[in-house]
Amino acid sequence: MIRKLLRRVFRRPDADNKLEPAVIPVDQHGIRREQISPVAFKVCNVLQENGHKAFVVGGAVRDLLIGHPPKDYDVATSATPEQVRDLFRRSRIIGRRFKIVHVMSGRETIEVSTFRASHDVESAETDEHGRVLRDNVFGSQAEDASRRDFTVNALYYDPGSETIIDYHHGVADIRQKTLRMIGDPRARYREDPVRMLRAVRLGAKLGLTIDPAARTPIREMAELLENVPAARLFDEMLKLLFSGHAVKCLEQLRAEGLHHGLLPLLDVILEQPAGERFVWLSLENTDDRIRAEKSVSPGFLFATLLWHEVLANWENRKLAGESPQPALFEAMDNVLDSQARKLAITRRIGADIKEIWALQPRFERRAGKAPYRLIEQPRYRAGWDFLRLRAQSGEISMDLVDWWLRFAHAGHDEREALLAQPFPDEGSSKRRKRRRKPAKVGAEVTAP
Repeated sequence: MIRKLLRRVFRRPDADNKLEPAVIPVDQHGIRREQISPVAFKVCNVLQENGHKAFVVGGAVRDLLIGHPPKDYDVATSATPEQVRDLFRRSRIIGRRFKIVHVMSGRETIEVSTFRASHDVESAETDEHGRVLRDNVFGSQAEDASRRDFTVNALYYDPGSETIIDYHHGVADIRQKTLRMIGDPRARYREDPVRMLRAVRLGAKLGLTIDPAARTPIREMAELLENVPAARLFDEMLKLLFSGHAVKCLEQLRAEGLHHGLLPLLDVILEQPAGERFVWLSLENTDDRIRAEKSVSPGFLFATLLWHEVLANWENRKLAGESPQPALFEAMDNVLDSQARKLAITRRIGADIKEIWALQPRFERRAGKAPYRLIEQPRYRAGWDFLRLRAQSGEISMDLVDWWLRFAHAGHDEREALLAQPFPDEGSSKRRKRRRKPAKVGAEVTAP
């Protein structure tokens, strides 16, 4: 500790401190203050009025330059977290690795961070692999720009003057559609291996080509992801899969060799012809929904990614003599437990996944009261959507999907007729006869 302190006191001035940024006026970049969040503008204004520097920073500036509406806004400031908290009544300091402030206004939350010094062995606490564990050393704006990951994320927008402060030619890289790392890529990946995933996600989402210097080390350093906490890796996977470009992201992950180990057994799924088609259909469906601004469910997507592993496990258990229903639940638990070693799937998401899987065998039961009970289930629609994907991938017949679609839409008499129909896999006349006496259930449900 004493050695680190001495190094910090007597270290040479960082060359990045001498960087003179480009100050780009609004007539060159085109971002007007009216385009940014009123809450972000207010946060910057209050901080500046109290003598601090404050800028909208990072992804919001990047997205506005590209023409994408930002989903959230971050502010970087010279004020300390405590000073920020004192200026805003609805605010709180959060974080251990990086202390930041959340400023709330209505439903919007602005993340405010203090300028930080560049990463180095003296100022950052790291593990044996070089991953930064804790880094709360404050610095200048130039240092803050240098410690950011990609040049397109190191842009500072001043809503007061409507200028962009650009230390690393990020605006030029956006215009050239290049994703370039700030500093030595190998060192930056070692500091935070998640940057390898982020490079793939941003490249796919923004249509940027990863600079060769940043792309080349990825394959050989992929094993560093094994040291990332499961919860953080899960968050990054959610961002990637719900970016609206999941198909491109996964294709790039495979190209870079990063899919190995992210989702245990994902390679096995993708190597199965039926399983691979099912996964791609699910990802395409998710991308389409996000682009159409429709709701999406992490539980549904992860259920599709892991379904064929559950199927294989389930079949093996049935062949070993286990009863079908208990075998299915054992298979579900086994697959989710194997995921838990790498991805911190929350209990709520895990429960959603299990409900969708557990509904699938029930779609085979089209007699008596069973169909009426099934369509009354809260997760029926999600289960039916899952069933449709299975049919589209060729796993089951589309006739089953169409039958349930008609049944959900039908009135009572039509449902009776549907239940009385013989099915190709059910030759017993006795069973057919029983179907002609369906249970009378008056309630109808919303059709899928």
